[in-house]
Amino acid sequence: MVDTIRTKEYGDFVGKLRKARLEAGLRQIDVAKKLKRTQSYVSRVEVGEQRLDILELQKFAKLYGKDIHYFVK
Repeated sequence: MVDTIRTKEYGDFVGKLRKARLEAGLRQIDVAKKLKRTQSYVSRVEVGEQRLDILELQKFAKLYGKDIHYFVK
């Protein structure tokens, strides 16, 4: 089985996630508070250590003012 969290595609995905957060003018701690998560959770997501399911991705996308397709083009 392929470890997809370590692929270039997944790296591109988390890069877009971080970029969207910065474009929204949010710090990791801001995102964590709004999502009722820890800052370390947001950090782990952004470096690819924590996978996101589609429902969590929708929450990030909404918070960042992005369509979900922005992250998976």
